[in-house]
Amino acid sequence: RHREDTRGTRGGIHQIRITLTSCNVKSLEKVCADLIRAAKEKNLKVKGPMQMPTKMRIHKRLIDLHNPSEIVKQITSISIEPAVEAEVTIADP
Repeated sequence: RHREDTRGTRGGIHQIRITLTSCNVKSLEKVCADLIRAAKEKNLKVKGPMQMPTKMRIHKRLIDLHNPSEIVKQITSISIEPAVEAEVTIADP
């Protein structure tokens, strides 16, 4: 029964959170803008970027996407600046 449930959610919509962190604000903002522009070109539902408090000169931005994971893979394949670290988290609805 558990296998049937997971098969049904593969094509479904997931909540994907992209966390970007960097010490360099300019490169962080550039990557944020590129990700959001790529998502809006594909008419995807985007929330963000949400600015998190700066700790020890490390800047953080959160971007939420509510779309199928296959489409999000296409968006996240853009080139990311070397100074920016990206973390992608997928949560089931």
